[in-house]
Amino acid sequence: MEKFNSAWRRLRRGNVSARAIALETQRRIRMALARRGERASLTALNEKPAQLTEHFARLSASALLEHFRSRTSPRFFPGFASAEQTAALQARLFPEETAGLLGEADAIASSHSWPLLGVYGRGFGEDEVDWNTDPLSGKPWPLSYHADINLIPNDGSDVRVLWELNRLGHFITLGRAYAVTRDEKFSTEFFRQLASWRAQNPVCLGVNWSCAMEVALRAMNLLAAFTLFLPSPNMSETELTQLLDMFDQHGAHIKRNLEFSYLGTSNHYLSDVIGLLWIGVMLPELKAARDWREWAFREMLSEMDKQILPDGAHYECSTGYHRFVLELLLYSFLLCRINGLEIEEKCWNKLRAMLEYVRAYLRPDGRAPLIGDTDGGQVMPIVKRSADDHAYTLALGAAIFGEANFKVKEQAVELVGIKMPAASLPEELVWILGEAGVLDYQSLPDGDTKKSAGFPDAGTFVLRDDDSYLLFNAGEVGLNGRGSHRHNDALSVEVSAYGSAFIVDPGTFVYTANLHERHLFRSTAYHSTVQVDDHEQRAILETEPFALGDSGDAAISRLEQYSEADQCTGRFSYRSGKTTMTHERMVSFFRRKRYWVILDHLFAGNFSKFSYRFHFAPGIKVTINDDGVVEARDLNNGSLLLLIAQGVQCEPDLEERYSSNNYAAKEVSLSVCWNTPKCNASFFLVPVSSGEDRETRLQKIKGTNS
Repeated sequence: MEKFNSAWRRLRRGNVSARAIALETQRRIRMALARRGERASLTALNEKPAQLTEHFARLSASALLEHFRSRTSPRFFPGFASAEQTAALQARLFPEETAGLLGEADAIASSHSWPLLGVYGRGFGEDEVDWNTDPLSGKPWPLSYHADINLIPNDGSDVRVLWELNRLGHFITLGRAYAVTRDEKFSTEFFRQLASWRAQNPVCLGVNWSCAMEVALRAMNLLAAFTLFLPSPNMSETELTQLLDMFDQHGAHIKRNLEFSYLGTSNHYLSDVIGLLWIGVMLPELKAARDWREWAFREMLSEMDKQILPDGAHYECSTGYHRFVLELLLYSFLLCRINGLEIEEKCWNKLRAMLEYVRAYLRPDGRAPLIGDTDGGQVMPIVKRSADDHAYTLALGAAIFGEANFKVKEQAVELVGIKMPAASLPEELVWILGEAGVLDYQSLPDGDTKKSAGFPDAGTFVLRDDDSYLLFNAGEVGLNGRGSHRHNDALSVEVSAYGSAFIVDPGTFVYTANLHERHLFRSTAYHSTVQVDDHEQRAILETEPFALGDSGDAAISRLEQYSEADQCTGRFSYRSGKTTMTHERMVSFFRRKRYWVILDHLFAGNFSKFSYRFHFAPGIKVTINDDGVVEARDLNNGSLLLLIAQGVQCEPDLEERYSSNNYAAKEVSLSVCWNTPKCNASFFLVPVSSGEDRETRLQKIKGTNS
């Protein structure tokens, strides 16, 4: 009964109508019936060869291989399609990175070892990769029918890490290394691993078929690798046939197991759709390709309209998933444009708005605040990026839209006779857009200085001037109130200045490997906001790691800009029993004197303790001085953030916490917390550069009416 009640609560969570619940119930019944048929056909599905169009089905295997090697359409991304030219450009522009690329490819070929999310220094099998063993716990996952597998066994294993292994993104590393060197050891390893993957993962059996999103992303990475290895003499008629079988099987599996729901679609369903789009565009030789392409193209644009808010943010309220969805749409829009699929200007404008959102939320150090969940996932990972590295998407946006404000200012070097900022030119730009994209990027002037910006639909406000940066997070729960990737972080802040990130969001760490730590990282006590009587802002349970209660409501006023200051106010109301409490937080940024003031008012009922917390980044030395001022120092550059509390009438405590910039990795960090019965408080946040005297800096702002 409890299991039924829990399922019913999940079904009704959020802004869900009775009609949507009825439709979803019917859909799940149809899916259960369809899976009976799938389960009964496992052997046939695994042995089924690729279904080609009539013309290509008549060709001999050798003629089919010659067709793929000589065809001029469809076209993949320019950098991949002209791999030899791109490889030369890669070696010239990125000599150190190219050496690292070849070293990583050597490790893949020699020891089956490569970086995986936050997991480093591990091999994934000796004689061959073990595709069904959890890299964190070492526990094997069962080779059962995919829909029968419990994805949260709570035994220390984490399906997210295993799925990352099986996305086969490292095949792109092997392919790029092959393009640079033409060393057949890389193509040999590619085909060897591909054969072992097929042998260990029969269609529909095992955890690597249990999520259509993973099947889609794997297919997309295989399409990229297929393009790079197509010229290799190791691409035999047999290898081509097996690859076409895989692509057809992957496409059919996605279509049978779409992660659609009438309750709300997410990045999962969008990934399913886009995986089918890519197969349909790039493999018109398959009989189903046209139907997949036409359906997926329409569905992609429909989902974009649904999932992207008017101000450009993704509606799951997570910067990590915003990056992921931005990659999905950005790469897919380009692939469509290259192959003559016209997309309306309003959709391109919405894509541009997604890039504007990234530009606004990036900190002065170029890193992203990790709001909500972030599992570090990338689409077609040409370069492995940490979860907080989002700036490379802006470089692509700069070249595509001709937008100078998307460029990042760095030290200039000479390239093709033109000075350009080398550090802001990512390798992705070369491989996605080719040499023409690099030249387009070079031709852009420097962008404007970043100023305060508001995104009211997302509930994200950035109060900044150049490198003085505060992000105010006052968004809704996300996903139409269902909140699968939101944390209890309402009215939290991030603060950076003088090249240092001081106050940060702690990130995610893991999903299912450790349910207790998963619970901590999304809890109110891990975020820079106010906690009341040790309650959570919204109900969360360790046993339901992707469910967030809808018992709280967030609201925010728009950004107000005055002659001396920028200001916004957010409110969050939640209920404890029959009592409702509202937390109002006003944040002001005094631009000329470069400091912030946070005013907290809690309209409380029967509550007695208010915990005002600020979570500092790893490596920041936090000291509570005799005068009660909290001093946070970046030991790398000597800059300071002074945190001065007023109205709390108590001394703060230091609490040990953790922060995670990469999935499955964490570092020790600290929070400072004032536990007080006072329901009103104010905080001055004053950055001090390494060349400034602390007292002189404080004197400059004394007497300001905040």
